[in-house]
Amino acid sequence: MKSLILAAALAATAGMASAAAEKYVLDASHSQVLFSYNHLGFSTTYGMFSGFEGEIMFDQADPAASSVNVAMPVMSMFTGWEKREGHFMSGDFFGAEEGDMITFSSTAIELTGDDTAKITGDLTMNDVTKSVVLDAKLNQTGDHPQAGKPWAGFDASATVLRSDFNLGAFAPYVSDEVEIKISIEAMKAE
Repeated sequence: MKSLILAAALAATAGMASAAAEKYVLDASHSQVLFSYNHLGFSTTYGMFSGFEGEIMFDQADPAASSVNVAMPVMSMFTGWEKREGHFMSGDFFGAEEGDMITFSSTAIELTGDDTAKITGDLTMNDVTKSVVLDAKLNQTGDHPQAGKPWAGFDASATVLRSDFNLGAFAPYVSDEVEIKISIEAMKAE
């Protein structure tokens, strides 16, 4: 039973939704995307997106028929330094305007262990869409102790190249590779 629940939870982040799928929505207060990159060889610089929305169509009978879709406003980026955020929103990088979004939509899943998987999906950023593979881990499924309804938590990671999304300014001095770490919680929709 644990293996079936685990496989279904991992598969909640890939494939096409089916009639048996149940909708889960992200808990925006406990879902974050962290990113980091090397700055001139001197330091690792960090940033974060939080408070974003998304949904998982979760099919326990056919995990490959599950899916995930997430969207976050570009301008919600937080780096801890207002001038850096302003530079990222400038024409050097995003040229961001209100309403610009970063999205991820799953396309496939490959289970790699009892609680791990490779999740493939389309990442769209700066009007460019590329396939990205996330190394994902199921943290836990079960009833949330305060909400009293089904809940699931996942961590995932990936490395992307800024230049793939027309964001490669100042590379290689500022690393082209960006490490991404994701942690999300999702609750069964009412």
